[in-house]
Amino acid sequence: MGEAYFYHMTRTPLEETLPALLGKAREAGWRVVVRGRDAGRLKWLDERLWMGDGFLPHGLAGGPHDADQPILLSAGSEVAECVVSVDGADVSPDETAGATRVMILFDGNDPDAVNVARGQWKAMSDAGVVAKYWSQETGRWALKAESKGRSSGDGH
Repeated sequence: MGEAYFYHMTRTPLEETLPALLGKAREAGWRVVVRGRDAGRLKWLDERLWMGDGFLPHGLAGGPHDADQPILLSAGSEVAECVVSVDGADVSPDETAGATRVMILFDGNDPDAVNVARGQWKAMSDAGVVAKYWSQETGRWALKAESKGRSSGDGH
């Protein structure tokens, strides 16, 4: 069963956090699906990924070579070894069981995004998924909480 990592972004925006995490996922050899809720926002992320410092081979879903993309940006329900949820995109505990890693990135400055992430944490931990909560409140990513399964009640 895979694990769910929650990244509470407070110091760096998505367009800076995502490439770093994608780079680590690719170093691990994982195929990645970045799942969003809005095609326009995914197109914007696609453009940012091409403009970044490092090369991250990727594509937007809907092309003829989706299955060959090492990183696929999609508003659909494609699965991969690593699924990255952005902007509150749904990812189920059942999906996590079939993945190596699920990453849920959320904007800590947006109360709605924090509430969605809390609901996702509860769903994952209630389903027995190991969930890890990472915060960058000190400037560096640090593990702040971990659920071994059943709801820990801490709301992260």
